Amino acid sequence: MTGWFQGTGEILSALAAGDSWMLSEAMRQPAIWPLGLIAMLASAALLLVVYHFVPWIERNFEKTVMVVSYLAIGGIIFVEVFRRFVLSEQAPWSTTLPPFLFLIMTWFGCTYNVQLRTHLAFAEFRSAMGRRGQMACLLLDAALWTGFAWIVVVTSSRVAANSASNFQIMLGTDNIMQWWFLIAVPMAFTMLVARVLENLIIDLRNFRTGAPLIKQAVIGGD
Repeated sequence: MTGWFQGTGEILSALAAGDSWMLSEAMRQPAIWPLGLIAMLASAALLLVVYHFVPWIERNFEKTVMVVSYLAIGGIIFVEVFRRFVLSEQAPWSTTLPPFLFLIMTWFGCTYNVQLRTHLAFAEFRSAMGRRGQMACLLLDAALWTGFAWIVVVTSSRVAANSASNFQIMLGTDNIMQWWFLIAVPMAFTMLVARVLENLIIDLRNFRTGAPLIKQAVIGGD
């Protein structure tokens, strides 16, 4: 058990120092896994508190990020295609920024659809199961999503830290860092865990009160 937390001091020292190179090196230690899990769950719990006190964020944050990212991608492509073929000029970052925006849109979209239960739903199959079986499936969903998110949060944080330590600049720009966009991946999956916990609380309440556990999910619906 002690081996799991090996390197904890190095990681915490690097975070306190704000040194990206030190952090990138420290995140190679085994302690990044338990610390990543603790940080992810603590952040997700904090997000649940924010959702409770700021309902607008709970209802609209992911949708807003997706729409803004999508419009930005469409706007950049439209403008730059016009400039390229009509004005014979093009911004050098116009082909490198949209993929990063698509990355943000995709993973926050995943978080949104986890909230709506349109991922891992199998509603028709589960509706035919007994109530305890339905609850077992919902608990399995929560465990799987939390496990997936844990892996992604840790590995993507390593990628972002490595990008920052190597001062990777977005191609076509002079001072836009890639890690500013890469950090959106662990952020999105932390929010995903918050949505998983939010759904789990609802499921446990429904199980205790006798309310229906399985409902038909609709992509894009509320």
